[in-house]
Amino acid sequence: MDSLGVVEVVSIASGAELTDGMVKVADVELVRATPLCSGRFLIYVSGDREAVQTSVLHARNSQKKLVDSFVISNISPLLVEGLKKNEPARRGEALGIVECRNVSAGINAADKAVKKSEVRLLKFVSGQGIMGKSFFVLGGDVAAVREAVEVASEVLADRLVEAVVIPNPAEAMASALTGGVR
Repeated sequence: MDSLGVVEVVSIASGAELTDGMVKVADVELVRATPLCSGRFLIYVSGDREAVQTSVLHARNSQKKLVDSFVISNISPLLVEGLKKNEPARRGEALGIVECRNVSAGINAADKAVKKSEVRLLKFVSGQGIMGKSFFVLGGDVAAVREAVEVASEVLADRLVEAVVIPNPAEAMASALTGGVR
């Protein structure tokens, strides 16, 4: 997998139908297809760049109303791991928390942030229980986290809800946010 396609659809029913079409028009792997709490539907497909572009183009050309869509080529392995599982914070590292208006834009911003700076993606939360928004948590030294948060904020533009850097977080807060501290 070198590319990730992300499509966020306004309707659950439309999302299911689009998912079916997206995996039929190109040789892609369906990574995830799931409803979000706001009544939206999120689709992740992976594969080689051309196949993923074809699949996402199918969604864009449909008559379905999309919230957003992206194709991310040369996807960071850190993003892929962050989508699969959380990583605990390290004692003394700074944390950056970036909150986004939707999921697809958050994924794109997280990918750009981890590619630009020496940070770790500790957690990525997509849509469930937070009104269709997303947020992610970055860890590293203060300067790298600040740089990554700035990059993510620029990428998100008007899709940014809030972004903060906590230089020396309390261990209890870091553990609650990331699922542990080591």
